[in-house]
Amino acid sequence: MYKGTVSIRKWRMEDAPDIAAVLNNKSILDNLRDGIPFPYTERDGAQYIESMLSADPEGTFAFAIAMDDRAVGSVGVFRQANIHSRSAEMGYYVGQEHWGQGVCTEAVKQACRHVFENSDILRIYAEPFAHNGASCRVLEKAGFTYEGTLRSNAVKNGAVLDMKVYALVRGNPIAG
Repeated sequence: MYKGTVSIRKWRMEDAPDIAAVLNNKSILDNLRDGIPFPYTERDGAQYIESMLSADPEGTFAFAIAMDDRAVGSVGVFRQANIHSRSAEMGYYVGQEHWGQGVCTEAVKQACRHVFENSDILRIYAEPFAHNGASCRVLEKAGFTYEGTLRSNAVKNGAVLDMKVYALVRGNPIAG
């Protein structure tokens, strides 16, 4: 288990160096969607933080995962469009030194509570790569339900990959 306090909070520009250090890790990037530069610089971090701070607050719920107020990862919930406008996709990562400590699970729970309490979102879902057992466990421990596998759903680093779908529906308990 983690030592210290895990919280989610709004991004701050001074988080850029910390998040750059976290994302300069191929083990993390290999489990995220494409489009994140490598190496990841402080400038990249500042641009990301700026975009999250200026995003529509009704559609983008973006938080730094903080331990003792220092950014160690990210969790975001992003409203979908059209007939899916009351569904939102979640994404997250945490620095490798915090893997297996419950840090990401706690942040996911906090983010879901925040979104359900402060929006009309009915469903939060996530689509981790099927081979990423740790990410699947984060969702399961947070109370998400496994809904199925999307076969041959993504191409990452030249490999065709399956993805799993997990969802948490408003009214269902968030674990712990």
